[in-house]
Amino acid sequence: MAATASRVRCLYAPSVKAASRSQFALPSCAYRAFATAASEPLGTDVNTRRQSTSFQDKINAGPSFSDFVGGSERKFTPEDALKLRTAIVGPKGKTKEIIRLPDWLKTPVPVGENFKKIKNDLRGLNLHTVCEEARCPNISDCWGGSDKSTATATIMLMGDTCTRGCRFCSVKTSKAPPPLDPHEPEHTAEALSRWGLGYVVLTSVDRDDLADGGAHHFAETIMKIKQKASSMLVEALTGDYAGDLQMVKTVAQSGLDVYAHNMETVEALTPQVRDRRAQFWQSLAVLDAAKKAKEGLITKTSIMLGLGETEEQLWDTLRELRKVDVDVVTFGQYMRPTKRHMKVEEYVTPAVFEMWRQRALDMGFLYCASGPLVRSSYKAGEAFIENVLQKRARKDQTTIAETQDEATEKFTV
Repeated sequence: MAATASRVRCLYAPSVKAASRSQFALPSCAYRAFATAASEPLGTDVNTRRQSTSFQDKINAGPSFSDFVGGSERKFTPEDALKLRTAIVGPKGKTKEIIRLPDWLKTPVPVGENFKKIKNDLRGLNLHTVCEEARCPNISDCWGGSDKSTATATIMLMGDTCTRGCRFCSVKTSKAPPPLDPHEPEHTAEALSRWGLGYVVLTSVDRDDLADGGAHHFAETIMKIKQKASSMLVEALTGDYAGDLQMVKTVAQSGLDVYAHNMETVEALTPQVRDRRAQFWQSLAVLDAAKKAKEGLITKTSIMLGLGETEEQLWDTLRELRKVDVDVVTFGQYMRPTKRHMKVEEYVTPAVFEMWRQRALDMGFLYCASGPLVRSSYKAGEAFIENVLQKRARKDQTTIAETQDEATEKFTV
């Protein structure tokens, strides 16, 4: 019985220390020693608020819920919509002003069945894509495509580690990357034939540690793709092979449809933007050698805007590209991958991109994709199929018609 009484006392009676405190604080009837919901203590004001914090002050000073759901939506003028907005960030005493990402550079989260299928297959076959490694904002758009046959994937060959360190690129770098995977050409061809894509872009990291720069590995991959899917259009976005034009010729004659090599920027900015081993005139020589290596081969290059280039410098670059008969040029906004990379000097507006697109077409380029989110291989399948091939087909039809007319005239005479 004594044990029972002691247990009840332990569970329900306040301790001696608690009882002594209750003499100076609240009545003992308001005290509960076990974890149950208790009523409000006697003698306290229920409406008493906790001391406000700096976080609460910021919330209270901001927009209310009614601002989001009530009233009419504010309509921006074209000037307001393109105006860059700034924000103050950082702790007190170390604040700084930053430029917020413009609305025209924001993209949706990648989704879709094609996107999921391609990503799962890549992981299963241990393949890499520049879409992922370079953090491209258009990955969902390209991998999905307007339909299955025109979806575009950009496979990155020879691993995910580059021997060069360009100041705009987020791909990993190393002086001694892992050795090449001898099964990669076969795996790549198998994956692409399984996906049923209409167009594929093959690119690679620079491999200055290899005697041929990886050119034969590149060419073997293209040949195996054509063996498994002869109707698939293949674009090769290559490096400069340290100026070895014989390696350029090897890739150009491997069966591809488009040979691409990016100039990246204007001549004056090349030393600051690209790796010291990548030179402006060397890149022009690569495009020239590819064009001469195979008759009818489409050549293509890409230029980033927003690095501090001038209008006259862009004009000079386009003129040099036309001298080596480059067919396709693309313009896109440089976007800083991380804080360790070059800063963005300017966010170029869509109107300026459209202006350069028209200028390029007026200069004689077969096709020009130009826009803030355009990348070298952005929707390359749609661009190639809808523009370059169709233009060439029309040109061939015109030539045939003219030949027939000449033959008819001769026969009549």
